Amino acid sequence: MLLKVENASVYYDKVEAIRNVTIEVPKGQVIALIGANGAGKSTTLRLISGLVRPRTGQVIFDGHPIHEMDPEDISHIGIAHVPEGRRVFPQMSVLENLEMGAYLRRDTPAINRDMEGMFHRFPRLKERRTQAAGTMSGGEQQMLAMARALMSAPRVVLMDEPSLGLSPVMCQEIAQVIRELHQEGRTIVLVEQNARLALALAQTGYVLETGRVALHGSAEDLSTDDAVRRTYLGID
Repeated sequence: MLLKVENASVYYDKVEAIRNVTIEVPKGQVIALIGANGAGKSTTLRLISGLVRPRTGQVIFDGHPIHEMDPEDISHIGIAHVPEGRRVFPQMSVLENLEMGAYLRRDTPAINRDMEGMFHRFPRLKERRTQAAGTMSGGEQQMLAMARALMSAPRVVLMDEPSLGLSPVMCQEIAQVIRELHQEGRTIVLVEQNARLALALAQTGYVLETGRVALHGSAEDLSTDDAVRRTYLGID
């Protein structure tokens, strides 16, 4: 197992955000976390990337515990986080944002190859490479946030609500990028309010309710589960 959250509980002051959450992430799979607002999905990603610490439990990556490591060190060992709301550096250009994604790397030829790869994958970013990131559309900023994360050459990519606030057309473009990344063998943990989209992209899904894992299984099985269909897919 490449990545595992094991019996983890996280509190914000005295408020319990997640409790005894266990999630397994095999190499090369897309794992979807679905659930209502406040269910603990984003907290789980923040736990993996080191932005919060567990009160109990642990996070294991490639056989080693990482839950006491700093976020920078977790990024360095191969976990990249695409946060909710995109969080690009608005005053910096597209190119500068991408360079920031690779700031921990020292392999200049490989960085240059990856930069060209990002421009091939996201042609709009190449067109706007000198443009300030904050002046781009929401969809273009989401592409930039994803590309910036990929510039760190991660082994696992955490994506928090990549379709949030985007048009249906742009949602499909983002979904296609995630499909392509999976086809290339990338490992992705995907948090999505759009449960239908998340389960269509994933191989395995976890349903979080009030900070706990209520259901988990193959994405195909969850998409046909009556409770999931009624509660999260809007299908009677």
